[in-house]
Amino acid sequence: MLKSSLIALLIILSLTHTSLSSADNANGKTIYLQRCSMCHGVDLKATGPLSKKSNPPTPDLTTSAFRKRLNDYPGVIVSSVVLRPNGDLIPRTLQENGVKLAPFSWRVNDLRDLNQYMVDMILKRT
Repeated sequence: MLKSSLIALLIILSLTHTSLSSADNANGKTIYLQRCSMCHGVDLKATGPLSKKSNPPTPDLTTSAFRKRLNDYPGVIVSSVVLRPNGDLIPRTLQENGVKLAPFSWRVNDLRDLNQYMVDMILKRT
């Protein structure tokens, strides 16, 4: 757990110290649509086909509460991807619903791009 926490911290630091112009929005969008939208929905409002099939249900990432959390903890999206605070919630939900995702070798750039895409989408709704 310490190793994964250290990795998450390094990734968060790289996210917060990377210029926004270096994030690849197309890559972030592709990753989001392929790996996240089935639960969070294209609109990030928990409208994906699996959103109500997880326990707890998928959160709406566009709420003011989540925007505040994003502001208070800039790496919250990436740390959720890396650390999986809900344990096996994502793999279990996918398995229980017959969804197979190809393995994905996350690179720091992928995490940065995904984070920036989601932040842009979330903040665009304010």
